[in-house]
Amino acid sequence: MAQETGPEAPERYSGRRFRPKELALIREVVESCSGLSRKELAQTICELLGWKRRSGRLKALECGELLERLEGAGVLALPERQRRRPVGSHTSVPVTARGDRGGDLVGEVGDFAPIEIEAVETLDQRLLFRELVGRHHYLGHKVPFGAHLRYLLYACRPERTVVGCIQFSSAAWRMAVRDAWIGWDDATRERKLPQVVNNSRFLILPWVRVKNLASSVLSLAGRRMAADWPGRYGVEVLLVETLVDTSRYRGECYRAANWILLGQTTGRGRMDREHLRHGASPKTVLVYPLVKDAARRLREA
Repeated sequence: MAQETGPEAPERYSGRRFRPKELALIREVVESCSGLSRKELAQTICELLGWKRRSGRLKALECGELLERLEGAGVLALPERQRRRPVGSHTSVPVTARGDRGGDLVGEVGDFAPIEIEAVETLDQRLLFRELVGRHHYLGHKVPFGAHLRYLLYACRPERTVVGCIQFSSAAWRMAVRDAWIGWDDATRERKLPQVVNNSRFLILPWVRVKNLASSVLSLAGRRMAADWPGRYGVEVLLVETLVDTSRYRGECYRAANWILLGQTTGRGRMDREHLRHGASPKTVLVYPLVKDAARRLREA
């Protein structure tokens, strides 16, 4: 029998308040459906509670995270995890001719326009994205945290050619300079964080040296993501953030695309809630508001 709800059990998660009878239902489902996987439990609970995105999709990812928090608080005991590739792990990277160095592309962005932003949806697109990022981005390819969208970038002249990749994923849990700029307290940040998205990978291929391409892509991809995200996750994105390692890059393309420089991180890492890595690798924080009153709307109750 699971323990009674302890003082650390969350009553609110991902914008939803859970009443005692709903927490009791969650415990009952977990106890009575011991043959289900964690994913199946989360989907079942979402169905029973009507916990869905605006698009109608179940909030199974958030429910799975809630279940883990409840387990950590001693409220319930989840089944053993199924063996799978963990979030944040490095993936095997294909090595094919598609990822080999291509011919140099040099010139102005107008020489190669239009620039197309292609959503990564098929297996072939996923493999190409993984290979390009894995072989040519200094951070390599990792399984993204939480919600995410990925895009391949193409120049259309003189012939259609892939020139890079960009990825958007769940925002960092806590960043002092961002939270101060918005004016967040902890409760508001927890409620509003889904409306902030992180530009977690951006790659222009090394042999592509096209003036103003990077800043143009940032503008195009930001608008495309803002249009696609609500359809996938049922949430309007108000702000995009990114972290730049200024020991490697100056981040000039972000500034050219009108991103706002906020300051430095503490270096703990984007998901370090336990304060274990302070000062390990500070990054420069930049943000791009997708609406004029982004900070005010993110502060609203």
